[in-house]
This record gives sequence, structure tokens and C-alpha cells, in this order.
Amino acid sequence: MRLSQWLMQFWDELDEIVSANCETHGLIDDALRSYLTFTANYKGEYLSTEYDIARCSYKLLDSALFSKHKDYVRWQIVYSLLQEDSPDTLHLIVAFLLYDGKQDEATFVMMKKEGVFPRLLELLQERKDDNVGLHRMFLELLYEMSRIQRLRIEDLSVSENHVVDCLACTNERLAVLIEDEFIAYLLAIIEGLSDDVNDPYHYPVIRVLLILNEQYMVSAHDPGPDQPHAMQLTNKVVKSLSLHGSAYKTFGENIILLLNRESETSLQLLILKLLYLLFTTPSTYEYFYTNDLRVLVDVMIRNLLDLPFSATALRHTYLRVLYPLLAHTQLKHPPHYKRDELLRLLTMMTSTGGAMEHHFGAVDETTKRLVGRCVGVPWLREEVEGEEEGSGSGSEQQAKKKKKKLLDVALAAGMASALSVVEVTTQKEKPGVQTPSLGRKAHDHEDVDASGGKSGGDAAEAEISQVVVVPPPEKSPFEVDGDGDGEA
Repeated sequence: MRLSQWLMQFWDELDEIVSANCETHGLIDDALRSYLTFTANYKGEYLSTEYDIARCSYKLLDSALFSKHKDYVRWQIVYSLLQEDSPDTLHLIVAFLLYDGKQDEATFVMMKKEGVFPRLLELLQERKDDNVGLHRMFLELLYEMSRIQRLRIEDLSVSENHVVDCLACTNERLAVLIEDEFIAYLLAIIEGLSDDVNDPYHYPVIRVLLILNEQYMVSAHDPGPDQPHAMQLTNKVVKSLSLHGSAYKTFGENIILLLNRESETSLQLLILKLLYLLFTTPSTYEYFYTNDLRVLVDVMIRNLLDLPFSATALRHTYLRVLYPLLAHTQLKHPPHYKRDELLRLLTMMTSTGGAMEHHFGAVDETTKRLVGRCVGVPWLREEVEGEEEGSGSGSEQQAKKKKKKLLDVALAAGMASALSVVEVTTQKEKPGVQTPSLGRKAHDHEDVDASGGKSGGDAAEAEISQVVVVPPPEKSPFEVDGDGDGEA
């Protein structure tokens, strides 16, 4: 019999297994056991790519067996993940939970409730030598289940009493802590792949580090009702970069590159949250290379210009990160990078009436305050204070008056805000939501005023064009092409 015939027979038999009529829990258990045993036995022979693994998962997801008994099937698959040790079976289990959870977040909620997070940490730390595709899927599942909900405090840390309780139970796994060594292991993976930025392994590792940082921030600055008031967790991601940042420079390069190319709002926020902590923690002020910081300035200028007025919360987050970037890092030393462009951007963002209001919308008080804080950075403030209003053309004098007015706002705003870290921490967006873009809208239509001339939008574009920004690349460097040829 030819290989194609054997392959067709494999899929036919799998269809028969998931099509079984099961009306009792015992029959469902038998069908699921057959599904996992059959697919695991032939994984190396017929399920050699990520596409094959996904197709196999969707056979069960699209079956009547699953549609009629979703909660029970999910619970059994989750229970299997907690108990199973075979790499091939684990791969099928994790794939099913990942694809199911992306369709219905109830799966990820159930996983948290049943203690899957520490189990995934255990698998990641103990199964380092397993198939790369399986290891990557562990990372993806951990990321997806963590980004849609607050993790339990015991998932991030275990109290001494809980450790004693676990040790006293012979049938209960000892909960896994997020140790410094685990964070160092993830950072080392990125360093090991530094010569190939397009390696799909980069993306899942970076996203896990970003989501762990967010969970630590939430625990510290937006604690849940079940978190003991006196319990303060150490942010292991920031700690590792504080102590050993010079050994993990590639991670810094990649999150800036990712921010430059990422259009999903939730992932942009994850990156901005980590950047905020790194730029407000003295031991990581100079973690990034100076050239990478300059790229970041270009990216932030472009993104702030490109955000429509409806994206107010995201704009505020960018501004909250921009201030410590300019005030605390190497950028505060001469030669001052993009000083004129930054001042022009900040001036535009607080302009009222005319073309700039058409572009950015009405200026809210928070934007004024955050812009004022940025302008208060000494090396930007010196530029404003050093200009003479009496010289230059009429347009130049008008620009100088705007900058002086901006300086007045800066002095009134103050240089710090205890609320900023809380505001940055609590910013969220649903997975999959794309950041709106004025640049994309500009190509869709062109406004014309009543006289037939171009509207304020073009006047805004003319002024915006004076701000030199880095163009966005075509796609994320970490985007995995969906051609189905990757190793499973």
C-alpha cells in the first residue's frame, strides 16, 4: 500500500474515533483515550508538521463528541496534561488546549483553576531536551492562558505553609516557583538565537517574559482581593536584567524591534510596560545600547504621530514611557538625539484648533500633563529656554511662542507622578485587537473643505512631515508564516 493510502487510512480512522456516539462519561473517556493513544502512536509517522498537529486537534474540536460535551472533554484533557509524561501525547494535549482556548477563553480560565500554570512551568524546566516544537507549544500555551486573566498569587510564589502542605500530600505535585534560573534560561535561549532574528522560537520566549513581567506588575500595583496585603513579590524579569543585563542584550534589541513592527495593541502594551520599568529602575537605566534607544525614539515618534485621537489610553502609555526614556537613559547626554523633532511632536500634541486638533483631536488634561512632563526633561527644556523670541521670521517666532507655552505647561505639570506606574500597569486590551492607524486611514479617503481645497488634514500632514520618523516594516520579524512546513 502506498504512503498516501496509509495516510488517508490514518485520517479516516481518526474521523471514526471522534465520530463515536458517546452519551456517558465512561464512553467519552474511552473515545478520548483512543484519540490520544492513536494519534500519539502515529505522531512520528503521520503528524510531522505543525499543520498536521493542528489538523489533528481540529478533528476533535469540530466533532459532535466535543460540541455536545465541551466542559467534560476540556476537563479530561486538562487532567491529562496534569498527569501525562509522554512527549508525543503531551504534544497532542497541549495543541488541543491551545487551539480550543484561542476560540473560547473558558478553556484558559479552567486551566488556571485546575493548576495548569505551575504544571507548564514544570514541563518547561524539566523537558528542555524534548522536541523543539513541543517546547515552543508549552511557551505559547503559557502565554495565551496568562494574558487573558490575572494569575493566582500561588502560581507566582508559594508560601512556606503551602510548601509544607504540598510535601505532606503524597499525591499532590509540589508547586513550581518561578526561579531566577528559569528567567535566566529563557533569556539565554534568546541569546543563543541572536544570529537568526527570524527564528520562530524567538517570539514565544519573548512573549512569555513579557507576560510574566506584566503579572508581576499587576501583583505589585493592582493586587487582587485574594492577595495578602503584606505579600510583595520580586519581579524576577527585572531582577535578572538588573543583575545580569549585560549578558542579555539581545532581548533588549528584540523587544524594540518587536515594538517597531507589532500592530496588536495588547502586545504593544506588554512591551511598553516592561520598558517603563526598565527606564524607571536605576540599575537598568542603561541596559539598552545607545543606538537601540535611538531606534526606540524614532519608533515612539512615529507611533505617537500615527495614533488617532480615539486611541487616547495607548497614547498616554507611550508618553508615560517616553519621559523616563528621555530623562534617565544615555539619551540625556550630548549629542541629544532628535531634540527638534521631539519638541515639534510634543508641541503639536498640545496644539488647540486648526490642523493639529484635526489630526490629534481635542487635547485632554492628561495628555497636557504627560507632554508637559516630557518637555520638562532638562535637555529639552534648555532648548526651549535658550531661544530668543525677538529674532527670526514670523513663523519662527510663532513656533517659539508655542514652545514657550509648552514649557509653562511642563513647569506646572511637575516631573513625576506616583500614579503613572499604576496607570501603565492597568492598561489592557483584548487579544487580537489591532492598533488603529491614521496612516492607513489617510490612504482610504481625502477630506475636502467647502471651498474645494484640501482640509486641515493636509495642513497637519505638512507639519508632521517635518518630523523625521523610521518607516514601519512590512511585518513582525517574529511572525511565523502559516505555510504548515514548520517542525511539529
